[in-house]
Amino acid sequence: MLLEGKSVVITGAGSGVGRAASLLFAQHGARLVCVDINMEWAEETARQVREAGGMAEALRCDVRVYDEVAGAIDRAVAAYGRLDVMYNNAGVATATDGRPHRLIDQDDGDFERLVSINFRGVVYGCQAAVRTFLKQGGGGVIVNTASVAGMIGWGGVMYGATKGAVIQLTRGLAIEVASHGIRVNSVCPAGMVTNFGRDDGQGFEADDDKVAAYAAQHPLGRVIEPVDCANAALFLASDLSRNVTGVLLPVDGGKIAG
Repeated sequence: MLLEGKSVVITGAGSGVGRAASLLFAQHGARLVCVDINMEWAEETARQVREAGGMAEALRCDVRVYDEVAGAIDRAVAAYGRLDVMYNNAGVATATDGRPHRLIDQDDGDFERLVSINFRGVVYGCQAAVRTFLKQGGGGVIVNTASVAGMIGWGGVMYGATKGAVIQLTRGLAIEVASHGIRVNSVCPAGMVTNFGRDDGQGFEADDDKVAAYAAQHPLGRVIEPVDCANAALFLASDLSRNVTGVLLPVDGGKIAG
């Protein structure tokens, strides 16, 4: 029960890492607001949490709009009395087809989508969370989903650039708010087979060939599962990491080490 009684907002909670984290955090006693731009997905995650005996509310939120992000935090405060953990997990890979486009092939629409969701959305989540934590007298945890692609030259160029921005945001903010007892860390996954990056609900088909291709990118030889990232986020959100801040935690099967 590493998060017993903690009030947690998770963005991108409707699928993939967000859903895995919602279910895992609830198992450890967290009280959740499950946020996603797709309300049906958010409701399904909240339903699964409640069905397993946890506490969760669903909320549609576009992380590109500050007022909606702040509204999700307000919902948590109204429902549970405070905010303890903000997990900025929502993100996209590249264009709506989910493929990593070359830099020279990206148009303004692709660029805006990547920056507004992957970076601006995390900035908004951090801003709204810190403002709430300070109103509460300090303390609190922010976990951001970055990527190995923000640490090394791997994956789509613009995608990696947005995740690199999240990494620098994490480091800088961790120092800025440390005196208030607020911790800020990032989970940095490598290759996963999820519906990450798409808006149409189609996702990536996890066929054997695709799983094998993703697994081959990692020295451990296994594909990164959403629950692997959820486990890392649980550690960073809990008091097990009470003296850990500004950290970029790769969940990469050894890719960076290799």
